[in-house]
Amino acid sequence: MPGMARTAAAHRAAFPGGGGGAGRVALGVSLAQRIRIGLLLSRSGSYAILSAACRSGALRAVEEVNADPAFPFALDPVERDPAGESDAYAPLCAELVSQGARHILGCVTSWSRKEVIPTLERLGAVLWYPCPYEGFEASSQVVYVHACPSRHLVPLLAWALPRFGARGYLTGSNYIWGWEVNRVARDLIQEAGETVLGERYLPLGDCDAGRMLAEIRATRPGFVLNNLVGASSYAFLAAMARLREEEGLAIPVLSCNLTECELPTLGAAAEGLIAAGPSFGEGNGSLEAAAHAAVLSLARRMATAGPEAPLDALLAAPDGGALEIDPATHHATLPALVARVEGGAFRVLERQEARPPDPYLARRPSFAAARLRAVAP
Repeated sequence: MPGMARTAAAHRAAFPGGGGGAGRVALGVSLAQRIRIGLLLSRSGSYAILSAACRSGALRAVEEVNADPAFPFALDPVERDPAGESDAYAPLCAELVSQGARHILGCVTSWSRKEVIPTLERLGAVLWYPCPYEGFEASSQVVYVHACPSRHLVPLLAWALPRFGARGYLTGSNYIWGWEVNRVARDLIQEAGETVLGERYLPLGDCDAGRMLAEIRATRPGFVLNNLVGASSYAFLAAMARLREEEGLAIPVLSCNLTECELPTLGAAAEGLIAAGPSFGEGNGSLEAAAHAAVLSLARRMATAGPEAPLDALLAAPDGGALEIDPATHHATLPALVARVEGGAFRVLERQEARPPDPYLARRPSFAAARLRAVAP
């Protein structure tokens, strides 16, 4: 696929280990063995672009594993498309497990992730989750390979509050991602000595941002935190761009979940947007990189511990540096970057080195001293 090699190089700092090599081969594994892995991604629906990026990264890793003679097995991906329907995820997850897939990559939204956890627990399967999420979760059946708030929201607001002030307006899709990220943001803004000027939600896929724009126009916040997902986010950002062009009201928009795969759809509406995440580079960005690293890490660990090894044994096995996973919380150790869209691409503004995961924000910095001050943009 065009640009895939460049994307892998650009994300090596956040998701390293992109080369081949399975490490020590487990005894008793047939060279002809094929191991099924599931892909549970909505290839249609309001967030299909995000799913496509995850799928691209996962399938690229499958190709690399299957082309590498150091691996004593081949991966056999089996796919199901829930089409963005939340009630389709659990039965399709069960169907993948019945087809022999003990490990499944997928579930873009937190809603869908939570839908499948009871099925995973009942059937003893594992979900490798490649998307940013709201934190405050550590399931025994989920490996969280993308960022939680300690690696997206906290660094983003720590960068933004001294520059834009703490008078924020919060938007989000009307489900757990939007609710929880905005809850933490509200606490941090209040800790910094300010208040939230407004908070408004849209159902997933709803593109009517008129009420939000009216409130933003009236309150004139120092920044907007956009936790909308998919088509809702695109409509909102287009409306914010019109507000800037037609009325001269240029309000910075922040995001914890917007990545490179969405920039072609957004076009000029994305200009100036400031985002946080574990990596920014070419191509489909951190979603593709996380999915690629997840599948590669899983394959390397299975090559060492054995394909039937329980998750604890897999996480204890080496994977050549593809993905460092905390065995206590099942979260990845990741860096945190803040970047701004300039000329259709992200330019990194600040980078924090990789730190151990903190899904419950037990070690977050204090925001009590955050105040507007003169800092470099």
